[in-house]
Amino acid sequence: MRKKPTIALMYDFDKTLCTEDMQNYSFIPNLGMTTDEFWGEVEAFRKKNYMESILGYLYYTMQICKEKNIPFTKEYLQSVGKDIRFFKGVQNWFDRINKYGESIGVNIEHYVISSGIKEIIEGSEIKDNFKKIFACQYYFDKNGAAVWPKIAINYTQKTQYVFRISKGIYDETDTKRVNDKMGDRVIPYQNMIYFGDGITDIPCMTLIKKQGGVSIAVYTKGQKNKVTDLLLDDRVNYISLADYQEGSDLDSLVKCILQRMKLAHTLLLKQKQQRQRESKNTTAEKA
Repeated sequence: MRKKPTIALMYDFDKTLCTEDMQNYSFIPNLGMTTDEFWGEVEAFRKKNYMESILGYLYYTMQICKEKNIPFTKEYLQSVGKDIRFFKGVQNWFDRINKYGESIGVNIEHYVISSGIKEIIEGSEIKDNFKKIFACQYYFDKNGAAVWPKIAINYTQKTQYVFRISKGIYDETDTKRVNDKMGDRVIPYQNMIYFGDGITDIPCMTLIKKQGGVSIAVYTKGQKNKVTDLLLDDRVNYISLADYQEGSDLDSLVKCILQRMKLAHTLLLKQKQQRQRESKNTTAEKA
């Protein structure tokens, strides 16, 4: 067990860090569509063709750009990521919480686990704050055009990335080691905090909470009712307004959780050291 614990802060992206679905800011307007039109057509296309929801939207997104003669490339997707707008305080949240972690003796790592599009997230202004971005990805041909989704992450599949983070296995194509039995984990579940916004995050929220970590459901102003049931149904530890500014309820809550996790780690470390000393003494007496 390390003397200085590492704590993972894991985030859904849409409506957790940014205020809407990432496609809503400029990707959909560039198609000459409203958000209701776009997502309505995605759902109709998916149902008509009996497609899984994430694969359906990834395929439709690619095809509608071809129909509109919009080059569906990595560069284009990253360019629309620049227009993403975030909740208050998000842009400087990561540096602030990292410094707070340092002040109490913990390492902080930030991760995204999203069913959104990784290439769009990579174009956002906060992309460099994450150790790893787990999200849906496209395969691009030699001309740079997307031809097929190569990684699709639906709501239940999100949980495998919690396992990956815990074990330190960041290669999404490694399907063996992520299922191998491990002893000490890089980041134990009790040192994890998951931030989500609703029903699509329930598998991860429930997993983290049951394993001793902390799940937080965030909500926009006036929308508290959308996450209240998650708390009442014991699927999350806390709910909070999505305000990441210093001194906000969410900021104070997370700092208290970090303090508690650091204390728990310190107590476990002392207990382990005590057992080791007792074991050595017993061995010496037998000798």
